[in-house]
Amino acid sequence: MFQKILVANRGEIALRIMRACKEMGVATVAVHSTVDTDALHVKFADEAICIGPHAAVDSYLNPNRIMAAAEISGADALHPGYGFLSENAEFAEMCESCNVTWIGPSPQTIAKMGNKSLAKRMMSQSDVPVIPGSDGPVESENEAVKCAEKIGYPILIKAASGGGGKGMRVADTPAALANNLLIARAEAERSFGDPAVYLERYLANPRHVEVQVLGDRFGSVVHLGERDCSIQRRHQKLIEESPCPGLDPGVRDRLLTAAVKGSEAMEYHSAGTMEFLVEGDEFFFMEMNTRIQVEHPVTELVTGRDLIREQVSVAAGERLSFTQDEVQFIGHAIECRVNAEDPSQDFLPAPGTVSFFHLPGGTGVRVDSHVYQGYEISPYYDSMIAKIICHGLTRKEALGRMKRALEECVIEGVETTLRFQHAIIQHPKFVSGEISTRFLDDYEWDAKK
Repeated sequence: MFQKILVANRGEIALRIMRACKEMGVATVAVHSTVDTDALHVKFADEAICIGPHAAVDSYLNPNRIMAAAEISGADALHPGYGFLSENAEFAEMCESCNVTWIGPSPQTIAKMGNKSLAKRMMSQSDVPVIPGSDGPVESENEAVKCAEKIGYPILIKAASGGGGKGMRVADTPAALANNLLIARAEAERSFGDPAVYLERYLANPRHVEVQVLGDRFGSVVHLGERDCSIQRRHQKLIEESPCPGLDPGVRDRLLTAAVKGSEAMEYHSAGTMEFLVEGDEFFFMEMNTRIQVEHPVTELVTGRDLIREQVSVAAGERLSFTQDEVQFIGHAIECRVNAEDPSQDFLPAPGTVSFFHLPGGTGVRVDSHVYQGYEISPYYDSMIAKIICHGLTRKEALGRMKRALEECVIEGVETTLRFQHAIIQHPKFVSGEISTRFLDDYEWDAKK
C-alpha cells in the first residue's frame, strides 16, 4: 500500500479522498492556490503545498507545479479526483514517468475515451449499442450535410473532446446545421483546444442513465448498478439517484451487461462510469468518464462500498475486495448538488461570503461539503458548495428524507439552488419517476414556484 498520496484537487472531493486515505492509514498531501489557503482540504491534510495563484491554469491545472509538489513531499501516488486534470492522459503519463502512481485507469485508456468519436467506435466494435452518427469528426459543411441526410434530422453536433455541454448544438435543417457547425467548432476550440466535432442522432426525450464500474489489474470488472442523472441544466447535473426509477428490468440487465462488456474490452482498471441515453426499450452509449464521479455517493449508499478506497487499492496493485455476486443493492439514494447559483438568473454563479451555514443530519442523510461559516466562495472555481445525499429503503422514503434535509439546510450570504431543488423533488412528475433530460425545459415554470 502507498505511504503518501498527493490529492491534486480541491473542495469536497479532496476532503472525500483524504477521509478514505486516513481510514486506510495513508498520509495525504494537499495542493492549493493562494485563495485556498484557508480551505478545509488544506487544514485536514497531513501536508499542504501552495502551487500558485488563483487562476486554475496557474495552479490546479498546472501539471509541472503539481508534480513539483509531489517530488517535494515525497508522495508515491497521486489521486486527481474529478475535473481539473483527472482525465488528462498526458498528466497521467507524466506521473508514471516520475514514478508517482496515477490513481486511475491507464493513460492510453483515458486518451481513447477522451476522444468521443473514437470511444463510440470502440464500443460499437465491442457490441455496445451506440447512437447512429458520423464515423469520426466531420471535416466540412458538405460532409456534415450528407451525413445528416443519412442519419435524419434533428441532428446533434458534439465536440470530439471535452464535455459539460460545451461545443454542443442541435440542428433540425441543413441551414441550421451549417450555422451551428461553425458555432460548435468555435466553442470546442475555446473550451478544449480542439475544434473537431462529430454528428449523431438527436434523441428528443431520453433519460441520462450511467453505470458505475470498477476494475482491477487482474482482469476483474464489476458494476455497482446504475444512476439516473436526467435532471440537468445546460447539460450539468443537478439531481442524481440510484436505482433509476421506472427502468424496465430487462433494459436494466442489458444496460449493466453492456457497461461491463465495454469496460472489459478496454481492460479497464479503477473506477469509471459508462454513460448512456435511454429512450423506451433502447439505450445508446454516450461516453465514458475515466474518473470518480461527483455523484458516486448515491452508489456508495445503496451498495455499502467505498469507491475511493477501491480506487486506491487497485492502483496499489491489489484485487477488488469483492466479486459481482457479492454486490448487494439495498434501498434507494438521491443526491442534490447544492450550487452557489441564482436559479432566477439562469443559474448565474453567486460567489460571496457564507454568513451562516447549517447542514442537515439524521438518519439516512449524508452531506459532503468543504464550506463553513465565514467561508469565501471564490468566483474562480466550480460553484458547487455541498452535496446532500439521502438514503431510504424505498424511493418514497429517500424523497421524504431529501425534502426534510433541504428544508433543514440553511446557507445565508449567497444565493443557492436549495429552494429550486426542493421544488423539483416535489413535482408530481418527479415523484412518479416520469423524468427525462427535458424535465427542466418542460416544467421549469412549475418548479420555480
